[in-house]
Amino acid sequence: MNWFYLAIAGVFEIAWAIGLKYTEGWTRLWPSVITALLMVASFYFLSLAVRSLPIGTAYAVWTGIGTVGAAILGMIIFDEPRDVVRVACIFMIIAGIAGLKIVSPN
Repeated sequence: MNWFYLAIAGVFEIAWAIGLKYTEGWTRLWPSVITALLMVASFYFLSLAVRSLPIGTAYAVWTGIGTVGAAILGMIIFDEPRDVVRVACIFMIIAGIAGLKIVSPN
């Protein structure tokens, strides 16, 4: 269940990272409220995951999921660059996340 909680936390991490773009520096009320709620949800599920996962592993995987998801959605939604080096770096982050999952004792 701990890895499931961590995955949910990662999805909320992606959502609030994308939501930051819509807050326009926290100047828009409803996007800011929604983004703040997504942050709280992300931290909540992360806190559930770290009850039994090592903090270093959980935090690295959580931020990795957020990084990869935000980078990919940034390319899709905000038309951010899609060059080969950027995509290769995203794949390296995915490999690191998979490696941490494989070597994790839980």
